[in-house]
Amino acid sequence: MISPARSGELDCNGQSRLQHSVKLTMLCADPRPLFGERFEDNGVYVGHDEPSIRMLSQRAGSGNDVTFTERLPREPGQLPTVHGPGRDVTHTFELTAAPWFGMALCDANSFPQNPCRPRSDTNAPTATFPGAGGGFTEMQFYPPGFAPIIDSGSCDNTHWCAALLTFGLECSATACNPNCTEPVNFAFIQRDGQPTGPPDPQRANVASFTPNRQTLRMNPGDWLRVHMFDATLAGGAHALEEHIDDLTTGRSGFMIASARNGFTHTDLRTCAGTPFNWQPEYSTAKPANIVPWTALEGSIFTQFEIGHFEPCRRIADPITISFQSFTDTTWQTCTGPYEASASPDTSTNPEGANNAPCYPRGDTHGGRTPPNMVTGCGVIIGPLSPSSDLDYDGTSYWPDWPSSVNPGRHPSPFLQLQPTSGGHAYTGIQFETDAPATESSCQASGTGCAVPPPGAPGNFYPYWTRARVGGNCVWEFGQMPNGQTFGGPAQYGGPSARFVGTLESPILTTPGC
Repeated sequence: MISPARSGELDCNGQSRLQHSVKLTMLCADPRPLFGERFEDNGVYVGHDEPSIRMLSQRAGSGNDVTFTERLPREPGQLPTVHGPGRDVTHTFELTAAPWFGMALCDANSFPQNPCRPRSDTNAPTATFPGAGGGFTEMQFYPPGFAPIIDSGSCDNTHWCAALLTFGLECSATACNPNCTEPVNFAFIQRDGQPTGPPDPQRANVASFTPNRQTLRMNPGDWLRVHMFDATLAGGAHALEEHIDDLTTGRSGFMIASARNGFTHTDLRTCAGTPFNWQPEYSTAKPANIVPWTALEGSIFTQFEIGHFEPCRRIADPITISFQSFTDTTWQTCTGPYEASASPDTSTNPEGANNAPCYPRGDTHGGRTPPNMVTGCGVIIGPLSPSSDLDYDGTSYWPDWPSSVNPGRHPSPFLQLQPTSGGHAYTGIQFETDAPATESSCQASGTGCAVPPPGAPGNFYPYWTRARVGGNCVWEFGQMPNGQTFGGPAQYGGPSARFVGTLESPILTTPGC
């Protein structure tokens, strides 16, 4: 057993009573409520916004072996501007903190603490069985422009990077452990497959969140092949591997969520870690195969993490943050035209007085990084900022998303081919978003649960488009006019019967172009 250190990632949401979080701007899996209308971690609401497409297939292997092919966005030639919402030059890091691909994983230590047999549909919840103990992986991609990763969101100003994360939920049927509610393992995708530091929640440190020369860096516009699967290890053991081939540069990187690489799962009672090989939970991606505790319903996902950035004209109230070998200055208050509650430049944020972490344009964080491209705040879950953009006034909720396959005032969109498993495409999809869970208007009856969020000043919500680009039938995300829009924001449907804080469409046959 591995005892928790004084700092680490025992709670992805930064609310552990036992341990200080190393990373101030973690992007977490979003739990659905277990004991009330919204999930709270140590009394703090931690919901956030994740529009997604759930990929569905009845084929054996589709729940544990998936390949995505995508082209990364290209950025505008100008730096971001802060003239006014809906008319600014925007870069991808302002719109989405981390697009990710997801898969359900086994974790008998996680809610509801039942045994889990890897790659088996018997783990699925039924009318009489709450489901196996389940975890989740997110293969997160980090856009360039707002470094460093440890307290902002980018590896540098010119490259994308990516990481493998695994999540569990240390809650029983009656209570959560306040010391380690949502533990997370984190490791960059590396060219040599070696983590930069301890990935486990108990011992994660500054090195864990500091890219090195082996960290795979990808250029805007590169085509990638991303493979997530149950890898065979020495001696016949298995563990999740996430592998990227950059088809443009020829470089590759990978990470294996194995005990040998330092991954653990966490004990509900003690928060201690046990070395652990994380493995995919399901055989297929059937509709019934879900993680019992997550807000989004399903197993195989493509998703965009939004609502985590607000540009500013001025920032104020600096504080020094320091842990282990890392020291930096962050600012706590943002003023500018994106503030929703009063006239531009004079308002305070309805989320509370604290917008941290905020940084000025040109900040090099003590010479560690290239200059930040714009003044702004990463309103991201963490110990300084206990929730996300609850007044929906940040860049994500204005029509500043990709609107052309070529960058102009906005970046170009991600282009994603329909994923495959064993060479076979996923035959079904379902649009989902958990945005209503963060909406004060959303009631248990389903009233007031909608996108765009009721009362949002931009009256906008990004949506998925199916289009033919360069001879490929692709998925796009933003405000693209070149293909089938499925009704724009109406594509997300109505409140889920499982959790009214999630909107979901009917299950659809995968559309063509």
